Amino acid sequence: MMIKLAWNNLRSKSLNTFLCWMALSVSIGMISMLLIVEYNFEKNYLRNIEGIDMVLGAKGSPLQLILSAVYHIDHPTGNISYEEAEKWVKHPHIEKAISLAYGDSYEGISIVGSSEELLNHYQVNIETGKVFSENFQVVAGAKVAQKLKMKPGDSFFSTHGNDSNGEKHTHQAYTVTGILAASGTVLDNLIVSNLESVWNIHDHAHHEHHDDEEEHEHAHHSIKEITAVLIKFKNPMGQVQMPRMINEQTSMMAAVPAIEINRLFSLFGVGINVLQQIGTGVMLLATFIVFVTLYNSLKERKYELALMRSVGITREKILLSVIAESMFLIVAGLITGLLTSRLLLLSITDNVAASYQMEWNQLWWLVDGEHWLVVTVLLLGLLAALIPAIKVWTINISRTLANG
Repeated sequence: MMIKLAWNNLRSKSLNTFLCWMALSVSIGMISMLLIVEYNFEKNYLRNIEGIDMVLGAKGSPLQLILSAVYHIDHPTGNISYEEAEKWVKHPHIEKAISLAYGDSYEGISIVGSSEELLNHYQVNIETGKVFSENFQVVAGAKVAQKLKMKPGDSFFSTHGNDSNGEKHTHQAYTVTGILAASGTVLDNLIVSNLESVWNIHDHAHHEHHDDEEEHEHAHHSIKEITAVLIKFKNPMGQVQMPRMINEQTSMMAAVPAIEINRLFSLFGVGINVLQQIGTGVMLLATFIVFVTLYNSLKERKYELALMRSVGITREKILLSVIAESMFLIVAGLITGLLTSRLLLLSITDNVAASYQMEWNQLWWLVDGEHWLVVTVLLLGLLAALIPAIKVWTINISRTLANG
C-alpha cells in the first residue's frame, strides 16, 4: 500500500519527477561512460604493449612512434635503414625483434609488412585459410574481413598511403590467403603481408615514374627501408642501456612503450577527471532536486499525512513511503543512466575500433569504479529522503488537523 502511495505521489508531480529522473540519468550515464572508456582504454592499450620493451624507428616524437608502430593510430615518424636496424637487433641483449614496414592501405585499412612472428607475438591463429608464404600474399584481421567481406582467394590492389582515394598500385594485386581469428588486439584491424611485398611494390612503382633526372633519388629509394622494429629484451640491462645508446649514437630513435603510454594515460586522465567532476556535480544537483521535491511535497501533504496517522497508519509505514519515493527516482536514474552509457558506446564501436584500435570489454557488466558509483548514488538517495522522513516522524497530528 505504501509503495503504491509513493508511486502515485510521484505521478501527481510528473514534471518534477521527470526533471529529477532526467538529471540523474544524464549525470550517472556520463560518469558511467567515462569509467567504461577509462577501463577499456587502459586494458586495451596495456594489452597491446605486452612483450614489447622498446620500439626502434626514425627520429621524431617518441609517443608518435609508439602510437604508429604499436597501435597503428598515427602517422609514422619516417623510415629507417633495414641494414642499420639489423645491426642493432642482433645485439646480445635482444631476445626478439619484429620488423614492420608501412606505406600502403586498402579501403583505408593499413597493410603492414612483417612476418609470421608478428602473428605469433599477439598469439593470433588463422581462422580460415593459411598464413602468407609468398610475396603479395596477405592475411586479414577479423574486423577487416568482416567489414570488407574478405575471404581466402580474394585479391585487391593497394593504395599508396592511408587515403582510400590515393593512387592505386594496379601493376600488382595482393591475394588473401587467410583470415585471422578475433583476438581483441591491433591485428583485428590490420592486413599483414611479408616485408618483401612492401619493398617490391614500392620499388616497382618507383621504376614506373623513373627517368634520368631522378637517378640519385632512385638509388636512395632502392635501399631497403622499414618503418619500425618491435623489440623484447632478454634482461633488464638491455632496457636500461640500449635506448640511451641508440638515441645518442645513431640516426634512429628508441622509444619505450611503457613510459610513453604512462605519459598518455596521465594526459588522458586529466580530461577524464574533469568530465567526471562535472558529472558528479550534476548528480549532486539532481540529488538536491530530489530532496527539494520530497520536502515540498510533504509540506503540501501535511494534512493528508496527519489524517493517515489519525486512522491508524503507523509512522513507520509513512516513513517507508517517503523513502520509497526517493528510491524509485534513484533506481530509475541508475538503470537508465547505466543502460544509456552502454548503448551510446555500442553505437560508436566501429569508429572506436577503426580509429583507436580499442574494443569494449565487459560492456554489459559493471567495470571498476561503477560499483562505487551505484553505492554512492543509493546512499545519496537515502540522504535526500532523510530530512523529509524526519519531518514525517515528528509531525504533530492534532495541531496539523486543527490548522487544516
